[in-house]
Amino acid sequence: MSVQTRLNYEMNRQLQSDSDLSLADYSLLTALTEAPGGRLQISDLAALIGWERSRASHQLRRLYERGLAQRTPSEDDGRATDATVTKAGREAIKASTPGHASLVRRMFATQYPTNSSNPSLRRWNTSRSASTFNSALPRTP
Repeated sequence: MSVQTRLNYEMNRQLQSDSDLSLADYSLLTALTEAPGGRLQISDLAALIGWERSRASHQLRRLYERGLAQRTPSEDDGRATDATVTKAGREAIKASTPGHASLVRRMFATQYPTNSSNPSLRRWNTSRSASTFNSALPRTP
């Protein structure tokens, strides 16, 4: 199993357990929270987080239903729709960030192996070892 798969699994599990947010919720809300005025056109939001526009739109609908974000006509383009983080969405991000940051530190805060002179290999081995050691998923062979 790839390092990315393990990391996504662990981050999603931690966020859901600690704050009732999925990793997708966290990604979208973080992007909106960091945007000027907490607002982005859905197409810009999707591009920013590397998603298809339809995925961002569906996720935004889920956040809207929970009161964490809003969909409004775009202020810049009458044909487009903007996504805006709500006060509840900002509070959810603020509450979830310490646990999320702690997990990321645990996943990557191990010493580099001293038996390799290749810095890229050391980083890869450390990332893979940390993600495997600190993971709730079964170990890979």
